[in-house]
Amino acid sequence: MSAFILALGLTLMHFLWQGLLIGGATAIVLTLLRNSRAEYRYLAGCCALLTCLGWPALDLWQRLSGDTAPASVSFQGLQWATGIASEDTWFDLHTSVRGIVSLWALCAAVLALRMATGLLWIGRASRQPANHPEQQRWEAELARMARRFGIQRAIGLRVVDTLASPITAGWWRPVVLVPAALISGMPPELLQALLAHEMAHIKRHDYLINLLQNVIETLLFYHPAVWWISRSIRIERELIADDVAARQLGEPRRLALALSELERLRFSHHQLAQAANGGDLVMRIQHLLRPAPQSLNWKTAIAMLGVAVACVSVYAEATAADKSASSDRSAIVDFKTCAKPVWPAEALAAEHTGTVQLNFLVGTNGKVKESKVDRSSGHADLDDAARTGIEKCQFRPAIKGGKAIEKWQKMQYVWTLE
Repeated sequence: MSAFILALGLTLMHFLWQGLLIGGATAIVLTLLRNSRAEYRYLAGCCALLTCLGWPALDLWQRLSGDTAPASVSFQGLQWATGIASEDTWFDLHTSVRGIVSLWALCAAVLALRMATGLLWIGRASRQPANHPEQQRWEAELARMARRFGIQRAIGLRVVDTLASPITAGWWRPVVLVPAALISGMPPELLQALLAHEMAHIKRHDYLINLLQNVIETLLFYHPAVWWISRSIRIERELIADDVAARQLGEPRRLALALSELERLRFSHHQLAQAANGGDLVMRIQHLLRPAPQSLNWKTAIAMLGVAVACVSVYAEATAADKSASSDRSAIVDFKTCAKPVWPAEALAAEHTGTVQLNFLVGTNGKVKESKVDRSSGHADLDDAARTGIEKCQFRPAIKGGKAIEKWQKMQYVWTLE
């Protein structure tokens, strides 16, 4: 197994406790900010999600930049496969890590394909020709609204039959996609309020943040904390866009009525009352009309405190295990010091092959003090040649508690003719 696969697998497993810790800390912060402005909660959520990406990325970089031993070395006429391990379970660990990485890569690829398909659909919908009779009128209205928001870029508008609510695609050349049902079934002044909400997203470049969220969700799909944090970000982002649009319109009630009408139209089409890019419509309406302080649920607070304590305990255990793992290690061979084992002439003439597993004691000076054959190749001369070869190698001695120790190691020679 390559060093990268092993490091990636360990990083993915470590993120199980790292994500739990980040999620618990985020829950506490959001609870403390429950009556603050949505911008503060949004910033806290974004920082938490970036931490979910940055912590394992840093962890992976540290693993790859650390000292690692090569997994195998090949010579002409001889394949010398090594497993620097003191226990047979080391090989089981490699197999498990390889399986974890393979499953993760497969699921991430499926989610990436899904995201790419969605982006392609949005791109195709934004490039379709203007064929709705009301499209030019609303394009002109959207241009006037963009100037009021201080947006200098040209913003396109497309009417799409298959959407449930307006969405904005792109950031360099943004396009607002509007459901055909809203054009024909919603009063113009309410549709203007919904378009003002989309202008707020464009003004804030929310499309880029949403795209980054999708990437993080694709890479770290297996951790529920990532999905919860990402959903919290989308909810707060919708509240912020509502506030920006309401200030620009000067009529929070008009936007609330537009959201209520959107909810009615969507229920009439047997769809859930959930905004296309996050945020419960009922909660958004209440936020616009009657923003009330949220009281703290003490039962929830006690549960969160328990989660926080558990997270700190897990973090402490994992940190202690990491320190122990980084300070304690098995002996590592320096392949530059190893000479090619001499193939016995009689064995070579008889074309004898096989695999011999050796068990050898590496001293504190890095030299082999003693060796024995654990599993014979079936040919005594090949076994003796392997033992002679291993005694020529120089090792970095095993470390325990920060001190060099003597330790038995396992290694195998594979004698094969090319």
